[in-house]
Amino acid sequence: MVSNDITIRTARLADAGAIAGITAFNAGKGVMLERSPENVIENIRNFLVAEHDGRVIGSCAIAFFTLHLAEIRTLAVIDSFKRLGVGSLLVGKAEEVLREEGVTTAFVLTLSPGFFLSLGYREVNKEMFPQKIWRDCTNCPKLMACDEIAMIKELDGEMAG
Repeated sequence: MVSNDITIRTARLADAGAIAGITAFNAGKGVMLERSPENVIENIRNFLVAEHDGRVIGSCAIAFFTLHLAEIRTLAVIDSFKRLGVGSLLVGKAEEVLREEGVTTAFVLTLSPGFFLSLGYREVNKEMFPQKIWRDCTNCPKLMACDEIAMIKELDGEMAG
């Protein structure tokens, strides 16, 4: 269970190095794609961070595809805070932001489907998201051998909380 001294907030420019570092570490383990500091800076307003004692310990980002469809992506938590609920807090906050924007469906591409199943997501075919494939996947080194699982969650009708 997560301690009360973890806060989830919108990322600031000063967080870009920490976010890039967390993604680089996890990319090195083969569990996600790396995000360069420049890419993080360019997209900083789409990032959320988890903070503990003034230190960024996790992050995720939101990518909007249509008025009603968005991706939750780049979810990463430093090892010493994994399995403590930080990822769930980040996804929950991202879903809250999406609901506020009127987004009704969130999707993820993940190597951890069990985690997202526990949050109410269900597995779907990747081909449901041609916008994602054309916008992001064409530059991915795993394009022809993608091992990620596509999952969605309907957000409409749920109370933010």
